Amino acid sequence: MTIRLRAHHLLCLLTFIGKGYTPAFTANYRRIVARLNAGEAVELVEGPDDICAPMLGEPGHHCRNTSVRERDMQALADVAALLGRPLAADESFTLDPARVAALRAAFAARVIRTACQGCQWSGLCTDIAAGGFAGVRLRG
Repeated sequence: MTIRLRAHHLLCLLTFIGKGYTPAFTANYRRIVARLNAGEAVELVEGPDDICAPMLGEPGHHCRNTSVRERDMQALADVAALLGRPLAADESFTLDPARVAALRAAFAARVIRTACQGCQWSGLCTDIAAGGFAGVRLRG
């Protein structure tokens, strides 16, 4: 099995400490991180993904907004540049320790933070990165 992720959630995973929009959202996110920590692969998708799932029943939730799709495109471009190769929907890979370390280093250096502009969680994520990613759930 693979975990379906939209591109900007690759960034969100780096700083996830167990906070989220709702208890159901947070519980789902924790399950996804546990699966990633167990070595399950990621499949990049366009639009709502496995992290969005608990929110999709709420009318008007932002998961389907154009602004979020733009955030995905920005994240995809930043991560592809960091990895030195193109990334596309339907691509699968694992978030192994080396890849997570590289992503976290670039995140802390603000190299892959274009998609974070305007995000309500950006301040929290900045604080987590500045604190050396203490308390994060994703091990890689």
